[in-house]
Amino acid sequence: MIPAFLIPARPPRPAQLALIAGCAVLGVTLTACSGGAAASDKNGDAAPSKAAARASISVNAHGTSAAAGKPVTVTLAAGKLREVTVTAGEGGPLTGRISADGRTWTSDRVAAPGTAYRVEARDTSGGSDTASFTTRAADKVNKLTLAPGKNTTVGIAQPLSIVFDNPVKDKAAVEKALKVSTSNHTEGSWGWLRDYSGRDRVDWRPKEYWKSGTRITLDAELNGVDSGPGGGFFVRDYATTFTVGASQVVKVDLDRHRLALKRDGRTVMDVPVSGGTPGGDKRSWRGTAVLMAKEGTINMRSETVGLGHTYDKMVDYSMRLTWSGMYAHAAPWNAAYFGRANHSSGCVGMSDANAAALYRQARVGDPFEITGAETKGTVAEGNGYGAWNVSWDEWQTRSALG
Repeated sequence: MIPAFLIPARPPRPAQLALIAGCAVLGVTLTACSGGAAASDKNGDAAPSKAAARASISVNAHGTSAAAGKPVTVTLAAGKLREVTVTAGEGGPLTGRISADGRTWTSDRVAAPGTAYRVEARDTSGGSDTASFTTRAADKVNKLTLAPGKNTTVGIAQPLSIVFDNPVKDKAAVEKALKVSTSNHTEGSWGWLRDYSGRDRVDWRPKEYWKSGTRITLDAELNGVDSGPGGGFFVRDYATTFTVGASQVVKVDLDRHRLALKRDGRTVMDVPVSGGTPGGDKRSWRGTAVLMAKEGTINMRSETVGLGHTYDKMVDYSMRLTWSGMYAHAAPWNAAYFGRANHSSGCVGMSDANAAALYRQARVGDPFEITGAETKGTVAEGNGYGAWNVSWDEWQTRSALG
């Protein structure tokens, strides 16, 4: 008899793994477990148990340096998935969908950079297992500035405007992550443009002026979106909500030298003004400008708008209309020209009393519809909020999604 310690042990059978092309197998095995005592045959002996059902899954991300910016997919080699949960280390779960054949689960959103994820999968046979991976941190991060501010009330011409810190080359990917909802299903479109600062910008404007009372919400689900070469990843989501106030339009007729404030179609102000001096760089802009900010009393210096050293004044009731320096404001030094001639350095000036009344009633987002023969051109889209000077058909073509 050969001593027992000289009999070689039977080598273990290798684990059976299903390899999915293009995916890294994480060695996650779904096992259907049975509970309770084993069944007995008619002689009382235990019947042999059935082999446990086995299946392997693969995930398209693995290790500690996985690529960000792509959806997470979990694939089952055989059988059908019942449930997949993918959670971020410091965030909520990634939602997703199981394919019609039950073999693959795909996340609705992409994996964010510098984030640890845990995968839990269950099949229809009751088996379950887990896996984990971590994405690489972003080499460069893109950020943005939103307008209008959160929970504000704005005028009927205020667009939803986003200015990006870094260039956006993959505009379609970014725009796809920007979800706008309105309380009354307002028709609108994103349009890409160059901001006055030189940065990339995208605005969402309705086809026509907003209806008073409309509530607008933006959910910018950008975390993990790659803005393209030179721009970097976004590493957070953004959101804002605002409401449209009373329907107000300011009409400025530079040929008649008059300004009228209309609310719900009724004229509530009609006052004499003086616009930009004809014949040179001091002319005013025409077209639709949008009240960007009520800045109160500010120091206006001519050199900041390329007019040399012709003025340096403290100006009251200043209401900004463009980034290039066009305002509506009080201009008592120009009183001789109110209602008679355009004799300013480009702004729309009026008396202290009239400027105070307009400042009190006007709201950020109100449109200033400016007409006049002696002007230097139409307000550009990026020079403040000039999108209203572009036809609706043309504006729609500026969407990256077609």
